[in-house]
Parts: sequence; structure tokens; C-alpha cells
Amino acid sequence: MSILIDKTTKIIIQGFTGRLGSFHAQEMVDYGSRVVGGVTPGKGGSTHLGLPVFNTVKGAVAETGATASLVFVPPPFAADSIMEAADAGIKTCVCITDGIPTQDMIQVKRFMRRYRFEERMRLIGPNCAGVITPGQAMMGIMPGHIYKPGRIGIVGRSGTLGYEAASQMKTLGIGVSTSVGIGGDPINGSSFKDILELFEADDGTDAVVLIGEIGGPQEMEAADYIRTSMTKPVIAYIAGLSAPRGRKMGHAGAIISAFGEGAAEKATILREVGAAIAPTPSDIGSTVARALAA
Repeated sequence: MSILIDKTTKIIIQGFTGRLGSFHAQEMVDYGSRVVGGVTPGKGGSTHLGLPVFNTVKGAVAETGATASLVFVPPPFAADSIMEAADAGIKTCVCITDGIPTQDMIQVKRFMRRYRFEERMRLIGPNCAGVITPGQAMMGIMPGHIYKPGRIGIVGRSGTLGYEAASQMKTLGIGVSTSVGIGGDPINGSSFKDILELFEADDGTDAVVLIGEIGGPQEMEAADYIRTSMTKPVIAYIAGLSAPRGRKMGHAGAIISAFGEGAAEKATILREVGAAIAPTPSDIGSTVARALAA
């Protein structure tokens, strides 16, 4: 089992013929993902990497039956691409693009609310590493070889720390059901709580690694969900213990502006609701192993 994507998921790539879109499309195909085409306005009717190119997402969906889209579109146009995917009936959209203006993402969130909840597209990102179900499918920029198939979910704001967790776990013989990078921007498509709900309902996931960081309320929302609804073990690491208050650190959302947004505060609250806390990045794998053995 897995969440969001598996080996049957038909994927298109928006920004298919660009440099980054081309490189990562080939990586996904080589991994085994079912990439069925891509979208580049003005290049419809041509082929790229042996796959069809379409002018619109709606045309790509009609011709290929795609249900998932990966967005590699430059920041000024990425919001329009996300909304185009939602309008075309895409079910899962992963946006890798970094630097999308906050006002544009507010418009995206408003646009998606016009659809009934059960018909609404699930957006992962922006500014994220993507999603991988090891051994089945990859939608994103992660190095697929470091992920061992297994039964532990990963969800994180930091793509790099997600890679680190997966690599440490693989060394210890622990595999991953699905890994999801939700992105580090202040306004993103899916929260920790959204992904925890999916992992909680997934029969193929036995525990979840949550990788948070300073800034924003998402880890606190996750803690509340863990306290009230999560039956599976959660292992957490919160980055930014030494970050000074009020200074922007890396991700656009990584700034401590209120009580409860610091790394130590978040770790304390997650520990109080039953999560096992990894003290340092190098201890994530060993903390997972101890939690599974308990």
C-alpha cells in the first residue's frame, strides 16, 4: 500500500520541455514512474523524450487519462499552471517550483475552494522535493536510490532532511511506504495534518517520521491530530534549535514570530502528545529503530 501515488498512477509534467522538466522527467521514467506525457504551450503535437507534448493540461488529461501532474514552471507562471491542473480534473498535483509569490498562492487556495471537497485536487508543495513511493513511482527531484521500500511514512517540510532520514533508515534496514515533501513556504497545498490523515488510513504504513522546522503553526496542528486521532507511532525531528527569533532562515516560512514557533517549543509539544523526538539530524534513523522496537 501507499499514499498519493503508486505504479499505476498516470503522470504528466507541466514545463515538460524545459531544462529541469526534461532532466527530472527522464529520472522519473528511469525509476519506473508511469509518465504519459507533458505540457508546454505552443509545442503541442510534438514529442519529447519519446512522449507526447500537449498545449494544455485539459488536452493531456483527455488523451492520456492522467490523474497526476508535476509542475516545473517558473515562479511567475506556476500559480496559473496549478489552477490549470485543478480545472482539468487532475487529482494530485506536485509543485516543485520555488519562489512563487505569496499573493499568487493565496489566489490558488481561493481557486481550489470553488470545487467540492471530494472533487478538489490535492496539492503538494510548492517549494518541495515531491513524493516517492519506493519501488513504484516518483514525482519530484529526490534521489530515488536512497529509498528502500517498506512500511514507514515520511512527511517533511525540508526535502534534504527527508533524504537524510530515508538514507539512515535504509542503512538500518528500515523501509519507506511513501515519502512526502510538503514544502517550506508559508502557504502550501497540504499540511502535516493532511498527510498524517492519509498515513493513518493506509494499511501499508506502520509508523510516520515527521520532519518539521521553525516558523508557522503546522507542527502544532499535527500535534493536536496526533493527540486526538493518530494510532500509529510518530517519530519527529524539528530543525532550527539555534535559530534566532525574528530572522528568516532558508525556507520562506522558517521565521520565529510567535510563541510556539520555535524548534524547542514544537519538540516539547510533540513529545507531550507521544511522539518520539530525534535530538539531532544524525539520530533520526536510530530514533525510528528504537521506536519500532518499543
